[in-house]
Order: sequence, then structure tokens, then C-alpha cells
Amino acid sequence: MANKPTAEKLATIQQGYTLQGATIELGAAIVDDVVHKEAQVRLPLAMMNRHGLVAGATGTGKTVTLHMMAEQLSTAGVPVFLADIKGDLSGLATAGTPSEKLTARTESLGQQWQAKNFPVEFLSLGGDGNGIPVRATISSFGPILLSRIMDLNDTQESSLQLIFHFADQRQLELVDLKDLRAVIQYLTSDEGKAALEDLGGLSKATAGVILRELVNLEAQGMEKFFGEPEFDTAELLRTAPDGRGVVSCLELPTLQTKPLLFSTFLMWLLADLFEDLPEAGDLDKPKLVFFLDEAHLLFNGASKAFLEAITTTIRLIRSKGVGIFFVTQTPKDVPADVLGQLANRVQHALRAFTPEDAKALKATVSTFPVSDYDLEKTLTSAGIGEAVITVMNEKGAPTPVALTRLRAPESVIGPSADDLVRSSVAASSLLAKYGTAVDNISAYEKLRDQDAVPTGDAAPGQPPVPISNEPLPAPSAPLPAPLPEQASPQEGMFGDIAGALGGVLGGGLKSMARSMGNQLGRDLMRGVFGTSSRRRR
Repeated sequence: MANKPTAEKLATIQQGYTLQGATIELGAAIVDDVVHKEAQVRLPLAMMNRHGLVAGATGTGKTVTLHMMAEQLSTAGVPVFLADIKGDLSGLATAGTPSEKLTARTESLGQQWQAKNFPVEFLSLGGDGNGIPVRATISSFGPILLSRIMDLNDTQESSLQLIFHFADQRQLELVDLKDLRAVIQYLTSDEGKAALEDLGGLSKATAGVILRELVNLEAQGMEKFFGEPEFDTAELLRTAPDGRGVVSCLELPTLQTKPLLFSTFLMWLLADLFEDLPEAGDLDKPKLVFFLDEAHLLFNGASKAFLEAITTTIRLIRSKGVGIFFVTQTPKDVPADVLGQLANRVQHALRAFTPEDAKALKATVSTFPVSDYDLEKTLTSAGIGEAVITVMNEKGAPTPVALTRLRAPESVIGPSADDLVRSSVAASSLLAKYGTAVDNISAYEKLRDQDAVPTGDAAPGQPPVPISNEPLPAPSAPLPAPLPEQASPQEGMFGDIAGALGGVLGGGLKSMARSMGNQLGRDLMRGVFGTSSRRRR
């Protein structure tokens, strides 16, 4: 096979990438060390909700690749979500500058390059950066994702699910960390002893462990990520007045100090979209393409329940018109159950400096279809801005493997000017909606029976109010009664969904559902990750 003439190899690639519908143009094939602009490599727009992987060693061009793909998706009217980890992707908002080197590259690829900028919405987690603040309520975030941030074990995670159930039933809104802390303090107090016993499967010692972890989160300054107004993930699906898709760029300046928070927040965004969006079936183009950078952070040390929830979300969100591209160094960073669902592959160069690297290289080669390339050699010798590609064609079959020199972005490769970012945020229609945090009446106030009027921020330079670990005093008014049971038109719903999730719920909730019947089971089904949103209530 390796001895085929160049013309035959080219014909295979040309035939494999001759597609009828709209496409994302990726670049020109390299065959026998020569770039052939007559052999264009492309990805069907309709297949981008079949998910994908952009992988490669550090410095091989992964960020530029997703930058280039995001531009074309926006042009096609598809909204895009990007996590801007290194601060490079804000350049999408600034038109590129031509140069002799750029012109030579684009002409060799057959690319008609034109400087453009794109509609970008700058976001930041909890206002940690220059973008529009993205917050989630504790209730919406759910116990499984919160357990991931707090590094709870399976038993503690199940106990946290019981606490969420108690709060749901007693109409104790969990908006921020102090609300959840107040509920746990109540359950571990003398006044809450009866309620704690009624929950079953939740020990006072375990509740104390969870409480201490919450205090640790507050001490690390993570309380600003939880609260209201909660970000509506429907904002990610917008298009600009000219019809182009809005590129939502999440700034992550403190990723290195909060990697678990970053990765878990991204899964919350996906889970919320999954719960909100209707079934869409096969579409001419996706409703949203989500690029999830540093994907290995999602999976390192993840619990079984968390991995099952990710796998379920990836498998099912495709039918709702959302495509997810994982961006990481090697395919082995992604669990096999997830990797098997990634139909589109853009593999940049790998390095084989160590025995572990060599093992990862062989594993990567084994995941590609048989081709005319010596992939072990090709993957270690590919240059910056080159990648080995195979995608799903319009008939659902893999395209031929093609070493590809990738197209150049038409906007700036690198960050936009700070002044442009700040002015874009100031002019955003989202600023008035999400820019200022609010503190509405919720579990904390209800348990203390307070309706106090907020007094505003503390004076500059004043120390923060210390967090008390003492049990809350008994509320002077009784807690709200548990929500009454209501007849359901779908008595078998809980069993069907629980079976599909494959054991995502923890052991504590499973035993509770068995002992208290189908109605309780329905109450506990908040979402794939235990998520819940006021918009869905």
C-alpha cells in the first residue's frame, strides 16, 4: 500500500473529501511530502454534532486550529463556545493583518484569505476577568458536579445528594455556598436532628466533612462563582444581526489555581444545555459547537458517577444539535467510552521522547483507519500547523486519513487589545442582565428567618465578615412543609431514565428511591448530573 503512486493516493483523498453540502474547509492534503491544493480536506457542517477531538503535543497548533474552525462556523451562522485558557482566542474580535509569509502559505493551500473580525461575547467565571460574569446557583450546579469540586468520595457524594433532596423538598433555595452551609448546619444542630434521622443514610460525621469542605471553598474565594443572576445557557445560542454565529469566549485567567472548577463549570454549561434543548434530529448545521480545551482536566481522578454522567451527556446531546470537540494532548487523555463517540479527528504532531510517549503514539495510531501513510512516522514528523485528519462524511462513514496543512485564520492569532475587550464588554447587551450580583431570599435567610434589606458592599480595605462554623440557631418560624406528592401521568418515567443513566445516582439516593417509592424517585431526578434550574421548574 505504501508503494502506491502519488496520483492514486491523491485520487483516494479527493474522492473521499468530495462532499455535497456545506463544509468547514480544513486545508490541503500533503502527499509524498508535497502540499496538493487540488486535494482539499474538509468537514461536513452537518456532521459537526457527531463530536470530535483536536489533539497534539504542546506547541503544535491546536489553538490555531480551533480558532480557524470557529471562524468558519460563525460565518456559517453557527454559534461557538470557546474556553480561552491562554488568552489567545480573543483575537477573533480583531481582523488579521496580511503579510508576505501569510500570503505565501494561503496561496499554497488554495485559500482565498481575507482579513475579518467576528462577533465575540467575552465571558468570565464569576467576573474573574474582563468578561460578562457567568454564575450558577448551587441548586442548578447539582450535587454530582459540586462533589467533583470538593473531591468527595462516593459515600460523601451520595450524602450530599440527600442534602439537596432535603432542600428541594423543604423549598430551601440553594443559591450560593452560604445557603448550602446553612442547610447542613441546621441538619447537624439539635433542632435538625429529627430531619437528619428522617433522611436516612446521612450521618452527622459525613455532614460535618461536607461542611468543612464548603468552608474550604469559601476560604479559596470560590463563593463568587455561585449565586445570582444565574447565566442562561441559551445566551450561547445567539447569532449576530448579520446572521453570523456569536463566538462566546470564556476567559480563564486563573485556570492553573482552579482547574477543577474550570472543567466542572464547563460540564455544568453542557448539562444545562442538555436539559433545556429539545430533540432536534439530523440538522443541516449544528445549533452550537462547544470546544472543550484542556479536556484531561475533566477526567483526572473523576468518580465513576461523574464519568458516567459525562458519557451520557456526550452520547445524548448530539440529538439536540450540539457538537462537542475535546482539545487535549493525546487521545489517551479521554476515556474509551467517550473517545468512541468522537467521529471527527484532527491529530497534530506527537512527541516520542519517553517510553510513555512511545506507548501513547502507538495507541493513537491504532485509533485511525488503515491508510496510505506510515502514521507512526507521520505523527512524529508533522510540522506546526499540520495535522492528520479523518472525519465523518455525509453518509456516516470515515473519510480517508489525510495529512493536512491547515488553513490560516482570518482574524488575529493572539489576543485582542485590552481596550477592545473592555469596550466590547461595556457595549454588551448581557452586561445589564448579569453584570451585578444579587442576593435574594433563599435557604440562608429562611433558616435564620430574616428578611433584612441588603446594606451594600463593605467599605474598601475592611476585612471580610468571618465565616462562622457554629450551628445555626433554631428558626423562629417553622420550616416549609415537604412538597406534597402529585400524581404523575408517566409512572414509569423514573425507571426508564434511571436505567438510561446507568447508575449515575449515588447509592444513598438509590436506596432511598427503593424504600420510598416511585414518586420520590421522580423528585430526585434533577438531571444527568443532578442539575436543576429555576427555568425548568
